[in-house]
Amino acid sequence: MSAERERVTRIDSNYVQQYDAYIERQKRKKKRLIRRLVLSSLVTVLIIGFMGVYHWNQRALHAEKTEEYEQLQSELAGLQQEEEQLLEEIELLNDEEYVLDIARTNYFFTKKGELIFKLPNEDPSY
Repeated sequence: MSAERERVTRIDSNYVQQYDAYIERQKRKKKRLIRRLVLSSLVTVLIIGFMGVYHWNQRALHAEKTEEYEQLQSELAGLQQEEEQLLEEIELLNDEEYVLDIARTNYFFTKKGELIFKLPNEDPSY
């Protein structure tokens, strides 16, 4: 079949030349289209890849910050409780009777006419 095609002479008319030029333009258009599609696909894949990496890093950072936030919240709760206890102790220390009570128990302070007996903290063995 190819031997027969070689024997067929090509018509060299204006129409055939225009048709060949049209076919050549179509091939070039198709080639440019494929190049543009490949380039745009490559750019899209790169953008999606960078966005994926950025998203992954942001998720890790968010998890870290959330953990740090929870830790600081628990520390804050502990400090607030300690502050309440200290404020309560300040109120008690402003009360003269409470201070005298502490002085009596810890430092053996006595009122006039009182006697203090120190008892051992051990349980009797009988």
